[in-house]
Amino acid sequence: MLQASASLPEVARKPAPWDLTGSGWMVALKAPPGSPSRDAFLPGSLAGQGRGAISYLMYVDYAESACGPYRELLFIPGAFPFADGGRHLTISRILVSTWDSVVNGRLNWGIPKDRADFEVAAAVAGGREDRIRVISDGRELCDLRFASVPFMPSLPVSSALVPERYLTLAQRFEGRDYLYTPQASGRVRPGRLVSWRFDAPLFPDLAASSVLAVFKVERFRMRFPLARISG
Repeated sequence: MLQASASLPEVARKPAPWDLTGSGWMVALKAPPGSPSRDAFLPGSLAGQGRGAISYLMYVDYAESACGPYRELLFIPGAFPFADGGRHLTISRILVSTWDSVVNGRLNWGIPKDRADFEVAAAVAGGREDRIRVISDGRELCDLRFASVPFMPSLPVSSALVPERYLTLAQRFEGRDYLYTPQASGRVRPGRLVSWRFDAPLFPDLAASSVLAVFKVERFRMRFPLARISG
């Protein structure tokens, strides 16, 4: 259940654009046919209309942003139709560690952020794994363990090489559509998912999905621009 906007605390307004730096993990997934994770937490007007075989789970640790450092976990179930006539990737569920990020993320881009606590243990299991636990009101939403692949070098990546239509995300939030096209650059290296666990009422249960690829994202820079808002 999304935390009601009227109940959110007052925070300093931080309008777009935002420039961010950080690191994290990205998992590309393929959900089985009929998986409830595809429609979980989506607005009713989008449910059942997803296309694309690949979904994405991301954990991001922002070292710098317009509202200070914060952590987030998000799920993108696929591409959905929006009022501009296009199909765009959309974030269905996202947890962040600060109220500043929740409030400004909703106002700037219609991103349906909720606040949760993050317990992060880097370099566990003899320095080979990262563990991320996300907890809300004492209840664990998920528990993730990642590991880097030994001896694999990191490679530079940049969104400048990708056509804009593939980078544009959209959100339908409180009766309005928000379209935005982040730009990013950084370095990635292959990784692997060691284990994961989800509390389905609070986060999409991805346990039945097939993992297609895992990447550790290092030293990235990202810009979130002004959103194009309609409705």
